[in-house]
Amino acid sequence: MPYLKKGRRLILSVVAVLLATIIGVLAGSYLTLDNSPSRAAREAGIIVLPNSRELPALQLASTAGTVQDTQALTGRWRLVFFGYTFCPDICPTTLAELRQLKKLLPAKTQENMQIMMVSVDPNRDSAEQLKLYLEYFDPEFVGLTGELADIQTLSNALSIPFIPGDTSKPRYTVDHSGNLAIISPDGRQYGFVRAPLDVKKLAEHLPGIMQQ
Repeated sequence: MPYLKKGRRLILSVVAVLLATIIGVLAGSYLTLDNSPSRAAREAGIIVLPNSRELPALQLASTAGTVQDTQALTGRWRLVFFGYTFCPDICPTTLAELRQLKKLLPAKTQENMQIMMVSVDPNRDSAEQLKLYLEYFDPEFVGLTGELADIQTLSNALSIPFIPGDTSKPRYTVDHSGNLAIISPDGRQYGFVRAPLDVKKLAEHLPGIMQQ
């Protein structure tokens, strides 16, 4: 009997060692995966959706002088920001950072990407007003404006909602996010970029994403 007990203990010890080894290997594999480019992208503020999202069918006025069908935002990658020209802080800061980001990106990525701002204040932001505002930061930045209900539909679909301003007040503000939506060349939402923007990290990781 003592020999049987010793044998069982030995078997249990060996099993325990094997389980510890397996768990260690699995944990190592997980950490290796977690140190993958996807983790680095997340640390840069880039969130890729498990499944891309279709955009709602809307018609918005573009600073390019055309009517933009939101389901026709195809052919290029797009970073979409929701803001307004009377914004005292988030918008000028974000647009200045996007201008800096664009300069840091390789020429090929710049050619394949468009930065777009959708106005959350269509009461004051005509296409002309929006165009003048964006040209201050970069003449290639594109703006969209339109009916408030349509803009809210788009922002909610992209999970970047905002609270409309009280237009009865002369100097009203609009509560909105500094997050960006990433639209892929197939015209679907690919993911997000979290605010505040880390320009250097984004410049490092966006080119790899935009080659996919």
